[in-house]
Amino acid sequence: MMDDKVNILLVDDQPAKLLAYEVILKELGENLVKASSGRAALEYLLKNDVAIILVDVCMPELDGFELAAMIREHPRFQKIAMIFISAIQVSDLDRLRGYEMGAVDYVPVPVVPEVLRAKIKVFAELYRKTRQLERLNIELEDRVRARTAELEDSHKRLLQSEQRRSLAIAAGKMGSWDWDWVNGDWMWDEGQYQILGLDPAKFELTPANIQALLHPDDVQVLHEAWANFARGAKSYETEFRIIRPNGEVRWCAATAAASTDTGGRVIRVSGVTVDITERKQAEERQNLLAREVDHRAKNALALAQSIVRLTRGENVKTYVRSVEGRINALARVHTVLSLSSWQGAKIRKLIDEELAPYLTGEQINLSGPEMQLEPTTAQTVALALHELVTNSAKYGALSALAGRLSVSWEDDAGQLRIIWVETGGPAVEKPVARGFGTRSVIASIESQLGGQAEFDWRPEGLVCRLTVPPPQRPFAAEPVSAADSHGLRCAER
Repeated sequence: MMDDKVNILLVDDQPAKLLAYEVILKELGENLVKASSGRAALEYLLKNDVAIILVDVCMPELDGFELAAMIREHPRFQKIAMIFISAIQVSDLDRLRGYEMGAVDYVPVPVVPEVLRAKIKVFAELYRKTRQLERLNIELEDRVRARTAELEDSHKRLLQSEQRRSLAIAAGKMGSWDWDWVNGDWMWDEGQYQILGLDPAKFELTPANIQALLHPDDVQVLHEAWANFARGAKSYETEFRIIRPNGEVRWCAATAAASTDTGGRVIRVSGVTVDITERKQAEERQNLLAREVDHRAKNALALAQSIVRLTRGENVKTYVRSVEGRINALARVHTVLSLSSWQGAKIRKLIDEELAPYLTGEQINLSGPEMQLEPTTAQTVALALHELVTNSAKYGALSALAGRLSVSWEDDAGQLRIIWVETGGPAVEKPVARGFGTRSVIASIESQLGGQAEFDWRPEGLVCRLTVPPPQRPFAAEPVSAADSHGLRCAER
């Protein structure tokens, strides 16, 4: 502050002179401090800040020159203004010595009050302004440090924000890019390079190199979008394919916006690219699943229709029981297929489902490797097994406690072979003509799957061999008519 008082130290061994200096300088309004010796002056200096020292050259013990020398040796006091007062005539050498000791001026005795006040006033104002500058410098440095800290904090937050954005973009399989419409310069972020499977250090961003990454069938779509910008469009959205350097084809969605100058001319285009390959694949799987569900629903209805129309029974009760058994067999295999999302069914699971009511004892022996059947194959095999189980429970090995059943299967170069062997049941006679159950098994395995069904009517029990070739299509063809024996015609042997 401009009205802050400064300390002026008056040093003289004569009290009268000190009083005279005090009277002369009192009207300056500063804080006048008196010291009667050099040592007293040093003690005050060590504890207080002083603007000016008015010191008598001639003092006992420690004269003015010696005091000045001691003061200048201390780092804190090197810039204090010292004015020497001398009652004797001083030579130029004395003046030189005084200046070397740090004196800023000499005042001879007798002292002219106006001259002394003027000199003290100048140095007091100089000291005050110097302190003000120092405070301003400190405040400025504080503001600079605070502003620097703010900028560093802002830069840190920006970096963190950019890192979060980069992580979000990477997690979302997104990339951003920028194209200078005027000079043709491109800028891609790391996500853009990742989507296209490129190494930023090895790929040069040129129009030719970028176009080479686009699927040939989609190049024209992007050219048209670019042409729309030239005609005044502000943004566009489109989907296209890219071909990575390793040959992998990926689907992308791009959104871009144009920046224009004051004249409305495009100067920059910025955009975001998103990898939507998984979404496209999911859509394709969904479409395929919808078609397959429709196809399988038609097949299931056709099988149910065949079962209802072609089942025979002595009476209504027998007929209903036969239809229910075969529909239940179809429902069981449908459940197995549903649990696998219609990816297929394991052969052991199908056999266990059909023989479940008879697996409590030691009547049945099952053996064979685990095999995965296609959905259509699983449906047909399950219904054929149901026919064999039903007939065995009525007339064969499963109809007697002493009867035994062995079911084995193997994978013969991609073909499924099932061997059904019954023993210990009622005596078997070879039928004169094939029963309806036998014909339904043969029809389903041979007509639907292109396989083979062989029946050996041995006296000790039936041996049936089923051979199913590997499927030729991902799912079954459209069902044939009921008259052509589509579906398993479940009837008694």
